[in-house]
Amino acid sequence: MNDQEMKSKISRERDYLLQRLWDARVIVCLVLIAVLVRIGYGDNRLAPAQVVNTYDLSKKTDNFTGETVTVRSQPIKKVGLASFTVSDQRLLGGEPVVVVNASGLAFDLPTDNDTRVQVTGDVRNLNIQSIERDYNLNLQDKSYKNYINKPAIIAKSILLAPRVGQITQNPRKYYGTRVAVTGSVDNIQSPVLFTLDESYSLGAENLLVLFIATPKRVINKNQTVGMVGVVRPFVVADIEREYRMTWDQRVRQQLEADYKNKPVFVADTIYP
Repeated sequence: MNDQEMKSKISRERDYLLQRLWDARVIVCLVLIAVLVRIGYGDNRLAPAQVVNTYDLSKKTDNFTGETVTVRSQPIKKVGLASFTVSDQRLLGGEPVVVVNASGLAFDLPTDNDTRVQVTGDVRNLNIQSIERDYNLNLQDKSYKNYINKPAIIAKSILLAPRVGQITQNPRKYYGTRVAVTGSVDNIQSPVLFTLDESYSLGAENLLVLFIATPKRVINKNQTVGMVGVVRPFVVADIEREYRMTWDQRVRQQLEADYKNKPVFVADTIYP
C-alpha cells in the first residue's frame, strides 16, 4: 500500500469514527429530551411537591416564590381560556390564587361545587409577559388585570381530587379518569391491595386500591396517604392480565364476591 492509499484509508476511518460519535451524541440528546418531556410539562404523572394551602400561599408568598408546590383546593372562578382561581374557603382571610394551565393538557373544571382539584406547579408573581416567555404561553391580558403581581401557580399538573365517597357513590363519573385521592388506609389485604376509608359521606363505601407503583412502599393501617392514579371497574380477569397479578383461586373468588361491579383505584403514585 503506497502513501496515498494509506492516507486515504486513514481519512475514511477518521470520517467513520466522527460519524459514529456524532450519531451517539444525537441519540443521547434524544433520550434526554424524552426524559425531560416525560417528567415535565404535559404529563400528569408528575409526583406532587410539598403540599401547601392557598391561605399561606397568598399571605406568605415570598416563602414560596420560585418553589414547586401542590395545592388541593376548591376551584372558584374561570380566568381567560385556560386559567382559574382556587381558594381554601374554610380558611378565612386568604385571597384566591390564580392557576395558569401550563401542562399542555386541557382541563375542564368540575361542574359541581363539591369537588376539589389538585394542582402542582411553580409559584410566581403574575407577570403576563415573563410567564408567556418562560412557559411558551399565549394569555389574554385583559382577563388577568385583577391578578397582576399577585401570587399564581404555573401548573405542570392539574387533576380532579374527589373524595373517596364521591368515587364509590358515582364511579362511572370517574372511570378512565386520572385523579388524585387522599384517605386513611383500611383493610390491608396485601402489600398491593387495600382500601381507603370513607369518613365524610354518610353511607358511602370504602374504595379498593391496587398499588402498582415502583419501588413499593410499606403501607400501614390508619395511615393517611395521598395517591394519584386511574379509576376503573374491578374485573378480576382484566386486572390479573394487565397488571400481572397471580392470585390463587380462593383469593380470586373472594375478590369477585367483594368487589365485582365496584370501582378500583389503580395507584401509580403514593405519598404520605
